[in-house]
This record gives sequence, structure tokens and C-alpha cells, in this order.
Amino acid sequence: MHALSHLDIAAAVWFLVAWFGFNLIVDVSPLRTKTLSSVMDTYRREWMISMCQREVRIMDTAIMAGLQQGTAFFASTALLAIGGGFALLEATDRIVQIAGDLSIPVESSRTLWEIKVLGLMLIFAYSFFKFGWAYRLFNYASIVMGAVPEQGAADDDKIREMALQAGALNMLAGQHFNRGQRALFFAIGFLGWFAGPFMFASTTLAVLLVLLRRQFASRSRAAVLSGQYPNLASPDRSGE
Repeated sequence: MHALSHLDIAAAVWFLVAWFGFNLIVDVSPLRTKTLSSVMDTYRREWMISMCQREVRIMDTAIMAGLQQGTAFFASTALLAIGGGFALLEATDRIVQIAGDLSIPVESSRTLWEIKVLGLMLIFAYSFFKFGWAYRLFNYASIVMGAVPEQGAADDDKIREMALQAGALNMLAGQHFNRGQRALFFAIGFLGWFAGPFMFASTTLAVLLVLLRRQFASRSRAAVLSGQYPNLASPDRSGE
């Protein structure tokens, strides 16, 4: 811990507060009902209710397969990133030497460099576990979807109950997937630490503001809210 300055510790604490604070706001606080993720959870539930009323469910299985494939892609990406972290650890001395020769603002302390790389690897490991569990939950949801009887083959209440169960699993899978993606987004902010604690604090703030905007004030959120359709022709550099 002696390798960490007070500024490094303060920036790291700010990073954790921003990350976990954002999770609390989006997943736990009363404001969670106003987020884009919450709106999409409603659509996930409505999707399952609509699915149970269809005789042909090929479209539904295709959508679920797409969700699983996307989750598997991000899980694989997180694993590759962890492998890249091990490569950075093995080449620490060489990287520090090259950075010094090129006057690149990279920490010259081997210990601090390794702390930063290990921290980045922990974030990727967290995201992998989230993506891995999300993939499993999407798999469970698809199984429950397959078990939902067709109209007329069972009592309507029973069909609706099973559809809501599939929807609940779908929502849980989406929540874990979202947390895995947030970890990757905040990993981008964590990269700023390699350029110093002030850059670390700045990149963390930038990521936090972008994520807050996407959840509460983006055109994407307006597009899925009833009666709130964004003007897609209007200039908006964010494209969100």
C-alpha cells in the first residue's frame, strides 16, 4: 500500500463510489423506475405475455438466441481482457522502460503499475461472472418459454403464470447483463489511472455522466416511453 499516494487512494475511492453509487441509483433507489433499464424490463414482461398468445413462436426463440449470443460474446471478451492483463503483468518492466524512453506519462513504479493492472483484471473478472450468469439465466428463460403451453392446451391463468415466470427470468438475466456492461464501461474510466490520479478521477466522472444520461435523459429512453418520441432528424452528437 506504500506505493499508493493519497491522491491515488482518493481517486480509487471516488471510482468505487461512482460505480457502486450508480448501481444503487439504477437498481435500488426510487429513481430506478425512471431508468431506461426499468422501461425495458416492462417490455421484457410484455414480450413473454405476448409470446404465450402466439401459436408460432419462432420469432421469440430467435430473439432469445440473439440475446444469448450477445451475452456469450461479452463473456468471451471479458476473458480475453483478463488474459491481456496477465500479459501486461509479465511485461511490466519492459513497458515501464519503453514508456520512460518515449516520455509517455505511465507510472514508473513497478508495484503501482501491477496494482493498477490487477485492479483492471478484477473489473474484467467481475464482468465475466455477470455475463456468465446472465447467459445461464437466458438459457433458463428459454427453457421456461418452451414449457409455456399453447392457448387452449391449459388453463389461461396457468399459461399466464408460466409466461410471467419466463419474463421474470428474462428480466433477471437483463439486469446481470447490464451490470456486466457497466463494469466494462467503468473499466474505461479505470484506464485513466495509468495516466495519473487526476486523469483517473476525470475519466471516472466522464463515464458516470454518460451512463446517467443514457439511463435518464437519452433519446433511447424517450423512444421507448409511451407518447415520447424523439425527433431523430434533430442534431444530437451523442447518437443515444
